Amino acid sequence: MAKGKDTKPHIGIFGRRNNGKSSLINALAGQELAIVSDVAGTTTDPVKKSMEIPGIGPVILIDTAGIDDAGELGAKRVAKTREILRIIDFAVLVISENTFGESEHDLIGEFEEKNVPFLIVHNKSDLFPADTSFLSELNAKFRVPVLDFSSTLHPDTDKLVAAIRQQIPESAYIAPPMLGDLISPGDVVLLITPIDMEAPEGRMILPQVQAIRDTLDHGGINVVCKETEVDHLIGILHPKPVLAVTDSQVFPRADAAIPKDVMLTSFSILLARQRGDFQNYLKGTPRIDNLKDGDRILILESCTHHVSCDDIGREKIPRWLGNYTGKKLEYEVVPGLSRLPRDIREYAMVIQCGGCVITRKQIINRLKPAVDAGIPVTNYGMAIAWVHGIYKRAIQPFKSTIAGLEDNV
Repeated sequence: MAKGKDTKPHIGIFGRRNNGKSSLINALAGQELAIVSDVAGTTTDPVKKSMEIPGIGPVILIDTAGIDDAGELGAKRVAKTREILRIIDFAVLVISENTFGESEHDLIGEFEEKNVPFLIVHNKSDLFPADTSFLSELNAKFRVPVLDFSSTLHPDTDKLVAAIRQQIPESAYIAPPMLGDLISPGDVVLLITPIDMEAPEGRMILPQVQAIRDTLDHGGINVVCKETEVDHLIGILHPKPVLAVTDSQVFPRADAAIPKDVMLTSFSILLARQRGDFQNYLKGTPRIDNLKDGDRILILESCTHHVSCDDIGREKIPRWLGNYTGKKLEYEVVPGLSRLPRDIREYAMVIQCGGCVITRKQIINRLKPAVDAGIPVTNYGMAIAWVHGIYKRAIQPFKSTIAGLEDNV
């Protein structure tokens, strides 16, 4: 399950079967959004609920299967529940009957490993009054709020919402600018947007739309054209743009057309800085030069999409890499947030797409196994810039905003 295009904070609700996870969601929402039953295991797969919670705002709550689910099918449900940790910004662990065991300890270990902030809710207090010393022990051990709660009998949702709001990181709400810190109000930004087979009918691709909106949000002026019009436009445009942003696949053409005193980068590189693992991309991209015959390259797409005959990730990047390196390389493409087909250590490099439909947390978590294993990582735009010899120019706009970038420029 991907966080997808919905970038609202994602809050996962975890706990054993029949601890009242779905009832807690309904209490927070103030309506019957989740199916509630006395039968343990009613929720079998993670289910996303989009809602507005007073005091928090628009969020996505994810109802999950019980972490104590049994049997072969139950183990698969638990595995799906744990996969949710890759995409959430915050977790609520629901316990009941003053019970806290190995399942809860293991889950909190995963929260901490994946840097997911959390709190603990002792639910069904109307049926099973909480042992205050037990709750105090949990609070002291994990140093997070531990709340006594009843989802059905006068639920104190204000207290729960306040605790969530206090614990959830601001980064879940505030996205860094895509290009806003590179321009000043009134600056002209030139966006070069090819209309080809990968462009959706009657629309623009999402990174282009995001760049237009971010420019407007920061007082800039958008000038949008196809790559075929750049030469003409540069000759007549006044004032001159302070920044040009191009689709990566026409990078060489844009580099030739845009004057050297105008900053130039790509939509994919803007996304790499905004929501990717930019520092590790900077380290990993130059290692394209170290690739050898037979090396396996993992290409990570963040969404499922119609694959054209000249798809940038599946066709163009492999072709450009092969031409640049002169090596016979193997490629595997993994779409969405699917599991990898093999151990990460079997790859020589990982190339992540721009990630326009997922969050920085998802991308960081997705790339973490490679980073931990010392496998170089890069992204579409940065890899394309490297093989076309315009990498230094493409990352130059970020020199003043990224610590340590001087070493890479």
